[in-house]
Amino acid sequence: MKVNPNDTLEMKSVNSIVELLNEHRLFFSSQKTKNIAFRISSLKKLKDAILKYEDKLLAALWIDLHKSNEEAYLTEISIVVQELNLHIKHLKKWAKPKSVITPIYLFPSRSKIWQEPLGVSLIIAPWNYPFQLLINPLVGAISAGCCAVLKPSPNTPNVALVMEELIKETFDSNYISVIQGGREINTLLLEQRFDVIFFTGSPALGKVVMKAAAAYLTPVILELGGKSPCLVDEDANLAVAAKRIIWGKTINAGQTCIAPDYLLVHEKVKEELLTLLKQTIEQMFGTTIQQSKFYPRIVNEQAFLRLTNLMCEGNIRIGGETDAKDKFIAPTVIDEIKPEFMIMKEEIFGPILPVLTFSNLAKAIDFVNANEKPLAIYYFGNTETATRLFNKTSSGGGCINDTLMHVTNHHLPFGGVGNSGQGKYHGKGSFLAFSNQRGVVTTPTWIDLPFKYAPFKYFKWMQKFL
Repeated sequence: MKVNPNDTLEMKSVNSIVELLNEHRLFFSSQKTKNIAFRISSLKKLKDAILKYEDKLLAALWIDLHKSNEEAYLTEISIVVQELNLHIKHLKKWAKPKSVITPIYLFPSRSKIWQEPLGVSLIIAPWNYPFQLLINPLVGAISAGCCAVLKPSPNTPNVALVMEELIKETFDSNYISVIQGGREINTLLLEQRFDVIFFTGSPALGKVVMKAAAAYLTPVILELGGKSPCLVDEDANLAVAAKRIIWGKTINAGQTCIAPDYLLVHEKVKEELLTLLKQTIEQMFGTTIQQSKFYPRIVNEQAFLRLTNLMCEGNIRIGGETDAKDKFIAPTVIDEIKPEFMIMKEEIFGPILPVLTFSNLAKAIDFVNANEKPLAIYYFGNTETATRLFNKTSSGGGCINDTLMHVTNHHLPFGGVGNSGQGKYHGKGSFLAFSNQRGVVTTPTWIDLPFKYAPFKYFKWMQKFL
């Protein structure tokens, strides 16, 4: 019988994954990761390794995404280092069993919440922030006391290889491991039983992950995306708004899950804002944007073609220049957009900003609410109006008179809602994401009150306390 080479390769991959998972489970069952000193030591090792590999990581991010050292440090390395510092400082407090109120009818019992690690975790990262979005969740896994299998994106291969080298040099492979490969490896991994899955990617792929996890009732944290609206009201500080919108839209060439996806601007200030947007782009990147070392590139040809197809409808008011060979798309603002256009049907994930107008904020809110819940909402204008806007809408997070900045505060939970994701992380949220909050009641034996036992002799008296 002939053997299909692809079948043999797949079987080899399955066997190696199963073997690796068994090694992880044996390591976890040793109870070593539950030791707080071990966790803190591992976090410190990871931090030292990141600082050691910083230059290699920066070089790889430049090759894969044309990210400048400055942008790569701010959006990738510094965020992870800050997260590590926070966990190293607070882990003992977070992991300590927490006493909670015990109602009088449970007297003389005591109640506590124990934080226990979920076990062996799978972390699947995307390509847009390939270092941050793989290693930041890992901080939570280590902090909670889990083992981890890391799956970086194949679309940023240089960063993936540097991260694999970093992890292999720093940790035992039965504690933390890296598996490389494409979608077929993701499929094989998702067929296995993990204790928790952390996935960052598109809503469409999030559904695939959730469906696979359902087979084992595995808990999932899904960090997805969607169409995050940016509203600019007539009383907004337009000069500041223009700078902060362009900054949020051009970081990583718009390949950011929380980037402003479309602009809803009051009709009275639209033209002035568009003028300021154009001026801001020139101030940041010059008139020959392609020559700027601070402007990243689209990740690959497939993404480039998808984005250029989205530019076919509407009236390009700013930008529009492309270079397929260089995977370059200039910051582009498109006016005269209709809700039925393709650009309004999917997350853009690139440096293209469609513009719609409103004359009444209530209608703008209705438009936002008529679509899937976004990962973020941004509003520029009066803070009192912003409060009403946030009360009448739903999103994973957001900013008032800014964009993206909520992701930089490690004391804020980060994540989506509905179509934009489920579960939160960052700071203590990352520790909790990989932990099981275990409620434990301790009852002494020196007294045994008869109220709970049949034949419930004192039931009427006990009812007064329930």
